[in-house]
Amino acid sequence: MASDCVVSPLGFTSTENYQNIRNGLSGIEQVEDFQLSPTPVHVAQFQQVDVPELTTRFEFICQQAIDGLFQQTPLNKEKTLFILATTKGNINLLDSGVHQPGIHLHETASKVCRYAGLAHHLVISNACISGVLALIVAKRYLENGKYDHALVVGADVLSKFIVSGFQSLMALSSEACKPFDAERQGINLGEAAGAMLLTANPDELKIKPTVRLSGSGLTNDANHISGPSRTGEELSLAVNCAIKEAGIQAHEVDFISAHGTGTLYNDEMEAKAFHHAGLQHVPLHSLKGNFGHTLGAAGVVETVMSLHGLQHNEILPTKGYQRSGVSKPVTISQRLEKRPLQTCLKTASGFGGCNAAIILQKEN
Repeated sequence: MASDCVVSPLGFTSTENYQNIRNGLSGIEQVEDFQLSPTPVHVAQFQQVDVPELTTRFEFICQQAIDGLFQQTPLNKEKTLFILATTKGNINLLDSGVHQPGIHLHETASKVCRYAGLAHHLVISNACISGVLALIVAKRYLENGKYDHALVVGADVLSKFIVSGFQSLMALSSEACKPFDAERQGINLGEAAGAMLLTANPDELKIKPTVRLSGSGLTNDANHISGPSRTGEELSLAVNCAIKEAGIQAHEVDFISAHGTGTLYNDEMEAKAFHHAGLQHVPLHSLKGNFGHTLGAAGVVETVMSLHGLQHNEILPTKGYQRSGVSKPVTISQRLEKRPLQTCLKTASGFGGCNAAIILQKEN
């Protein structure tokens, strides 16, 4: 991994976001916005975004993340694959009542790809594992030699369509979310964009990567369209696949960046999965209390924060957690902890029963 940038209500660079999480800040607040919801809702939302004409809010935050990354690393147009990871993209264009090309994800990806000055693009839209899955796809493209570099951008923005959907499922919390906590009520939605550059040819970029994506795993529960597995065995299988591909043992994982949405079923499933995988004693955090659930952006944004944690030898805390509310014991990180770190496990799960896991390791 060569460079990265996160744009969220907590900041417009990866460093700013990371430091604000270290300082215990959250982008979640109660807002009254009738364009989102007829009643007040707790979300992490950009407050003042000056979007240029002929550009949507979604496209703008993608561009902001790309600009931040390009300040660090220029790219070869023909040797770089652009991957857009999102669940809904420009879904709010439906509100106009008039068909607009930008409603189609491939059209949006093409537009953002051109903005980045690149020639080849791909869309990954697989519920809330989209960001992590995009990183796995990028890894595979680089390993087969088709491209030297991959620019992965994960993004989603809030809209009435998205908020009402989760309201209909009664999945939203009436307060700031509490991942894995006994008093958790559900999720807070958020908006963000994260950009990551993966490379198989760091010499061309004149850089020395400090973290690599060494293992990956994908599974499906085949349980329910919106409800996760009741046993956690399927996510556990994805975790085990990632650990095996990385060539390590479970005890070598130093910390886990969990999906940790704050819903009753997701957190319970993850706790069971980590127990199945023998990881119950590994420190674990969720960043949903800082960013909210940013859907397709979550996997990229949270992976960036995890690799910065590796680089700083710090395990970030789980904001909102106080007392365990899951049936299997897991080791929830409650405060910033400094210790030597080498390996991180990042997981994600989503509607339709999809699960993804990746292993991040420091380069020697």
